[in-house]
Amino acid sequence: MFNELIENTILQNSLRDYLFSLIMMAILIAVIYIIRIIVIKRLEKWAASTETTFDDFIIMHVKKTLTPLLIAGSFIISLKNLVISPAVTKVIYFIGIAVLIAMCLKFLMSLVDYLIDSYLRKSKANETRKRSLKWIVITAKILLTGIALIIFLDNMGVKISTLVAGLGIGGVAVAFASQAILGDLFSFFVILFDRPFEIGDFIVVDDLMGTVEYVGVKTTRLRSIGGEELIFSNTTLTNARVRNYKRMAHRRVVFKIGVTYQTSLENTKMIPEIIKNIISSEKDTRFDRSHFFSYGDFALIYETVYNVLDSDYNKYMDIQQSINLKIKEEFDRRKIDFAYPTQTLFINK
Repeated sequence: MFNELIENTILQNSLRDYLFSLIMMAILIAVIYIIRIIVIKRLEKWAASTETTFDDFIIMHVKKTLTPLLIAGSFIISLKNLVISPAVTKVIYFIGIAVLIAMCLKFLMSLVDYLIDSYLRKSKANETRKRSLKWIVITAKILLTGIALIIFLDNMGVKISTLVAGLGIGGVAVAFASQAILGDLFSFFVILFDRPFEIGDFIVVDDLMGTVEYVGVKTTRLRSIGGEELIFSNTTLTNARVRNYKRMAHRRVVFKIGVTYQTSLENTKMIPEIIKNIISSEKDTRFDRSHFFSYGDFALIYETVYNVLDSDYNKYMDIQQSINLKIKEEFDRRKIDFAYPTQTLFINK
């Protein structure tokens, strides 16, 4: 009775064939889950011992993406023993392609999110950079979706060569029409990832200077010392020589002083040592050198070099003021006169 029952034919296949395909699919799915349990458990244990999070990301998506694909593959393999009409085969093929493309697209989008999140965690980006990266993520996902759609249409038999050619010609026309805008856009990405400056940095571009307040897709805006807003195209900034004073680790200071020719030889020799002791006594300074530099028109000129171990301009000015006052005090005590433009007239009697 049972043998007669399973020999009944439905849609060109006996019940025996359907039962065999069902058992095969069940066995394949069972094997997939057994392998998943064994392999994934070991991989998760290994990933827990590493510092990087990329392996955790891969393992998570193997469970979420690879397992459904393998199950879908098991279903398709189990159907090989059945006689299926071409129309149904075509539908199954299209569904399989759609599932495969959708899973790959989901993985790539998750990968983009992971890479951006990892970059933000490591770089400690400000709000402007986070907002810019958000638009980059949206753009990348739109492009990935477009590519996935084109691949799907191509597999469905739609002739997309004409469409792609048309888009190519249109893209060239748009590129020529918006060359300056695209240049600024690419320069924005250069600024974003190369980071020659950031929000809050004080920079000098040619003869203009100011604090960076905003970095946009097309322009970057600075607040000058005078208070007005300076607007630069991103291309201008990437092509210019930009001096970033915010990242200056220390400030090298060179200054000269002149004393009169009437200064005694002993004091003339002592002046470099006097200046050295004064600078060395200042906090956050590193003395470099001080020398009797040259004979001037009306003065003996000394050149001194030292470093302020801070980039703050106000701090540098406070230190230089303190050094100048101490030099003045020490010179007054030793009766050393600073030189100023003078003329001596000799009369021949």
